[in-house]
Amino acid sequence: MDAEEMQRQVRALTDRAEITDLLDRYLRSLDEGVLDEEWARAFHTEDVTAEMPIGTVHGRDALLAHVRRGMALFDRTVHLGTNAVIEIDGAQATARGAQLSTHVLADGSGSVFVSAGHADTELVRTAEGWRISASALRVVWTQGSPPRLPEGLAPAPAPAS
Repeated sequence: MDAEEMQRQVRALTDRAEITDLLDRYLRSLDEGVLDEEWARAFHTEDVTAEMPIGTVHGRDALLAHVRRGMALFDRTVHLGTNAVIEIDGAQATARGAQLSTHVLADGSGSVFVSAGHADTELVRTAEGWRISASALRVVWTQGSPPRLPEGLAPAPAPAS
């Protein structure tokens, strides 16, 4: 192996580790609840698009507002992501992994709502590091009663058969 090939391999491994770290920190941050502008900049591009079970948004500011409203429905959460398959092409990447999310409803009932599905993420390398430019969480099963959604948050339409 020559020096150039070794450098390419090190770059690929470094990119993969940075993307994995970003995705892990993102899910953990949802459980920690500090959802501010710094949070949004640390994970997303300014023009991010996010498809979530509570609707689709475009732009970092809209995403921040939407995530805040969605997470306010829960007292506590645990988000787990695993089995991410990451494909890197220069300064762009995709990741697809499984996501399991456990939520304790904030309605005072103590009820637990669990959802599981697949998270598809598009990423770009920026001057600040890798950032999420698009994401889609597709829930494939749930258990328990979901929270009552306030106006402005709506369940995503069911997939066409």
